[in-house]
Amino acid sequence: MVSSKKDEIDDGCQVYCLHPEMVRKAIAGQPSDQALQRLSEIFKTFGDPTRLRIINALRCCELCVCDLSYLLGMDSSAVSHQLRILRDRRIVRFQKRGKVAYYSLYDQHAAAILDEGLKHVNDG
Repeated sequence: MVSSKKDEIDDGCQVYCLHPEMVRKAIAGQPSDQALQRLSEIFKTFGDPTRLRIINALRCCELCVCDLSYLLGMDSSAVSHQLRILRDRRIVRFQKRGKVAYYSLYDQHAAAILDEGLKHVNDG
């Protein structure tokens, strides 16, 4: 069947019909506004390629700012700025050993989000 331009553009309902049971299910499944706000902040954090590269690098092992700076080809102050944002969102954490701060993922949730995003990009 050949679709017309009208079919491609007109993808909305042509009559008003409410499906109350489906709407109730959708309402019941909604997270709180606070949870959605926090999730939105996480997605904003993941919206930066440099931060994604940092998260990906920390999946294998803990690294210090010098390691990340070398790996990313960036100035250490720029890397530190991105790490601060990731720390504030509880995506990474650090541990001081002597004069060196080693960064690692806060937990495996960030790696799982990255994995799912990459699956979506690579499968589509």
